[in-house]
Amino acid sequence: MTEKSSPESALRRFGTVGSRADAELFGEDLTVAEHANLIDLDNQLHQSWALGEKFVLGWAPSDEGIAFLIAPHYFLADQIQRAPRGTISIADSFYRELVSSPKQQKLERLEQMAQTLGLSVVTIPLQHGLSGRSQETDSIERIIRRYGINYSDNRAVALFDIVGFSLLTPFEQMTQLNSLSYSLNSAHSRMLSKKIDIRFARSNTGDGFYIWNRDEGDNANTNLYHFMHLVLADNAIARRKGKTRVVPILRTCFHLGSCYEFYQAESLSPMLYSYLVGDVTIELARMVDKALPGQIMVGEFRLRQQPSPESMLNPEELDAIRFVDIAQEHLTKLNGLELAGEPINSIKCYLTGQPVAGGGYDVRRMEIHDKHGIAYHAFNAKVNIYRQRAEPIYLGIEDRSLGQIARLDS
Repeated sequence: MTEKSSPESALRRFGTVGSRADAELFGEDLTVAEHANLIDLDNQLHQSWALGEKFVLGWAPSDEGIAFLIAPHYFLADQIQRAPRGTISIADSFYRELVSSPKQQKLERLEQMAQTLGLSVVTIPLQHGLSGRSQETDSIERIIRRYGINYSDNRAVALFDIVGFSLLTPFEQMTQLNSLSYSLNSAHSRMLSKKIDIRFARSNTGDGFYIWNRDEGDNANTNLYHFMHLVLADNAIARRKGKTRVVPILRTCFHLGSCYEFYQAESLSPMLYSYLVGDVTIELARMVDKALPGQIMVGEFRLRQQPSPESMLNPEELDAIRFVDIAQEHLTKLNGLELAGEPINSIKCYLTGQPVAGGGYDVRRMEIHDKHGIAYHAFNAKVNIYRQRAEPIYLGIEDRSLGQIARLDS
């Protein structure tokens, strides 16, 4: 039996109004009427969600409240499997589009989608009319994502893996995971102090964390790369100060690719925190399995994108090498941040390779084979952080150490 729908039940699930959980779910700067609508919306969605039996494909404002397209959780997989032979990839592409963000559609488009899929549009009445403000719309999207499946074809994800984790005692495992978690929170706080907003999410892998930005887009991906630098810097400083088995030795991989985001149920409600699964997480796991202690890897990717004047990343085609070059151009916004009490003068991030005539170098491309014989390609990354009155922090390993990993392609 599902929990009775009431504003009080929503607050029991997510915390009291004004709490961190409430702000994460509903957003901030909402009017009393907007907040009341969101609580009402969440309660009614919770009823329709039916313990995870169904999920939301899309929504649109309507005169009565909010119109939804809701389907059983097995619906998309069932439709793809029923597709005529030779059209599965087309069907798969169509249904991936359905679960891509944002979920908001025009009402006419939502009704067309329902007719095409053989579904019905459901309208949820609200206590107050929708204001149409961006704060309200963003909050509606945030709530609806928890009751749906969200697909992204170019999300950046970082994987922090603790070296030798299985050989530690349970107490040491707990201590090292807690140390890594602190480094994540510390890096987040530092970025916020520079007004760089990153809404990072994490998923425990058992011996580390997948980390991604809840926000999507070029700037969000670049900010995650910078966030990774600060996490590793905090870890490096802690290792200098701490005891060997208190602070973890890390190997870290960064990649862009496709994935699905979903929310599991906890206490009969979808969790506040999401999980990722997809090509990007699979390839990260393969890379980190071959990475050396202390190494930073960047997976090979190549994306087609539409140029945007608001974006840091303007080229129509973006690859890993260009991504790191552009990330370097924007690292100056981290200058002045303090690490162990010393301000940062500058940060240099780059992919390593062999020296060439003229003083430059070729970026080295690594080929990694997993246990199934599947090949993946990646690059070795380095980060040098220079501070005013303290010795530099060097992250990653040098190119000459890579012979221990895998066959290398120059």
